[in-house]
Amino acid sequence: MKIHKEGATTILMALIFAVLLGGTSRYFGAPPVLYWILFSIPMGLAVFFICFFREPKRTPTGDSRKITAPADGKVVIIQEVEEPEYFHGRRLQISVFMSFFDVHVNWAPVSGIISFYRYHRGTYLAAWHSKSSTKNERTTIVFKNEDGTEVLCRQIAGLFARRVVCYAEYEKPFKAGQQIGFIKFGSRADVFLPLGTKVNVAVGDKVRGAETVIAELAAPGTDANLNTNK
Repeated sequence: MKIHKEGATTILMALIFAVLLGGTSRYFGAPPVLYWILFSIPMGLAVFFICFFREPKRTPTGDSRKITAPADGKVVIIQEVEEPEYFHGRRLQISVFMSFFDVHVNWAPVSGIISFYRYHRGTYLAAWHSKSSTKNERTTIVFKNEDGTEVLCRQIAGLFARRVVCYAEYEKPFKAGQQIGFIKFGSRADVFLPLGTKVNVAVGDKVRGAETVIAELAAPGTDANLNTNK
């Protein structure tokens, strides 16, 4: 496991701050207890950032009809909803909440070409809030697989998240399990699927991004995929 590139600057700043604060207090003759306190707090933050920005190696399934988790975390929503931004119709929503202690890398849930991408500025409601999917800072990414089925993935900032990083570009091809971005400090990832898609997880389940198969698309031409496009 290595450190994700998105965390390099944050970790370096925390380490520099620890050295400067500790060195300054030592230079001015601070008592040993105060020196260790001033040194340990930013150093502890640096250790936390190193854990937070870890980048584990994952082994995707490689199956074009299996939907893998877009992130590590806990399944908090499985429901039929109206998707108003792209599909303008009913879809099956599966949402994964990432806590501070989860890996915050995001992965493509399915192989395909990016047929739609949009970044939205927004508020910072708690990521588990039902309106965070449409109110918070977020990105919307639509993958079109080899048979034309479209799957929408949404990165959503949380209460403490202040930066959503996305690597998606219009018409750029992605493979299932390939990195699509990173969200800093508490967030959520939503996937919107055709109605009738088989769901393999339940609310409360812990999932691993790029590896846990959360759903399986119906075979091409079946009722579940007749309304995949706008």
